[in-house]
This record gives sequence, C-alpha cells and structure tokens, in this order.
Amino acid sequence: MTLIRSLLFNPLLWLWTAVMVFGCSPLLLGPGRWSMAAQNVWAAGTAALIRHVLGIRCEVRGRENLPEGPMIVASKHQSAYETVVFHQLLHDPGIVLKKELLAIPLYGWFSRRMGMIPIDRGGSARAMRVMLRAAEKVLAQGRPILIFPEGTRSTPGQPPRYHAGVAGLYRHLGVPVVPVALNSGLLWGRRALVKRPGTVVFQYLPPIQPGLDRHAFMAELELRIETATAALLAEAGFHAVDKPVDELRG
Repeated sequence: MTLIRSLLFNPLLWLWTAVMVFGCSPLLLGPGRWSMAAQNVWAAGTAALIRHVLGIRCEVRGRENLPEGPMIVASKHQSAYETVVFHQLLHDPGIVLKKELLAIPLYGWFSRRMGMIPIDRGGSARAMRVMLRAAEKVLAQGRPILIFPEGTRSTPGQPPRYHAGVAGLYRHLGVPVVPVALNSGLLWGRRALVKRPGTVVFQYLPPIQPGLDRHAFMAELELRIETATAALLAEAGFHAVDKPVDELRG
C-alpha cells in the first residue's frame, strides 16, 4: 500500500502544480502579494495531498520560541517536505534559494515576484551583497527569512556541513536566528521514490540573539540543530548506524 500511495502521489502533485502554475501565471503581472497568495494556495493543496495520499502528518513543537518581530529561521533540511510545509508554518517567508532556480521558467518568475532571496554558491562579495539587499527587503515587509544552512538535503545520520551564508545574514541583519530541528528524512528520504506514512516533527529551538562572532554563531547554530535533530531521530527509534524506520509513531 505504501508503494501504491507513493506512485499515486507524484502524478497528482504534477497535475496540481501544472494547474496552479499555468492557471495563476496572469498573477505575475500584478503585485508580488498576488504571487505569494498563489504560492500559499499551492502549498496548502500540496500539504493536503501529502496528508491524505501519503499519510504524512506534521507535528510542531516549540512555537513559543518564535520571537515577535523580525527573525531568521535556520532549519535542518532532510527532504522536500519542509519546503512545502514552511509556507504554512511561517507567514509569507522569504526563502534563501540557489540563484539558478530563478532562471527556471515560471517557477523562477514566481520566485522573483515573491521576493525570494538568491544565493550564489560561488560566494563572491557581489553575490553576498545581492543576497543581503534581498534579505533587507524581506524584513522591511515584515516577513521572516527562511534558510537551510546546509544548502541541500541531508540523509538522517549524515555528518552535517553548514555553509557560512547564514552567518552573513546574522551579522548583517542583527536579528534573532531561530534554529529548527526535524526528522522528515525518516519518512521522505532524499530522492526516495517511496514515502512512508507517519508524523514529521518540526521543533523550533530557543533563538540565538545577535552579538556573537561568526565562529561562535556557527558553532552554536550547528550544536543546537544537530543535538535536537539527533534527539528527534532517536525518539523515532533511529540511530546513525540504522536505516530509516518504516513508520514514525505519532
């Protein structure tokens, strides 16, 4: 049944995405909030497909750790699941994404209209300035910034590799950074055909306040995220030497 659900999910997702992208393309001519509204509808529909077809549910812990006012949310990244759900967990987030994605027809156009934040992995000074200016605009609009510090999805138990882009945002913007741990990779693995039913846990951790130097900040961010993520994996019965479990209890 799990395989059948997984095979059914992909064409349904493609169909839903095609309907939204082509049906909402006239919104690109309007203000960015129109494109953001369309994105939120797509995310809600996709989350419903995930819940009802794949049987994957979401549990959120630590909402009290989200500060009032501007913030950066720095999340562990294990699957495509969180890229969908964060549109429902956060209010119109400005997401840091690879600049190459902005060149994709329609997808990239919508991302630009929504004010997403491009990052160049080449790490040039000019690319950093572009990212910081885009991030400033997001905060000025009263929106949170979402970044995946590892830059790409990781496998549960895989040694982390954090990139310095998040430190640049932290130092330049001077706002709290909220670390997020999760365990989505146990159900929706990287490039995995089969998605397993169960509950994905998102855990907001206490924010890191402005003022740390770059090295201290990066060490603290990695320590908090990786410690909490390991605890969520262990809670689900997974350890670094294990393979992902078939189902999380939730």
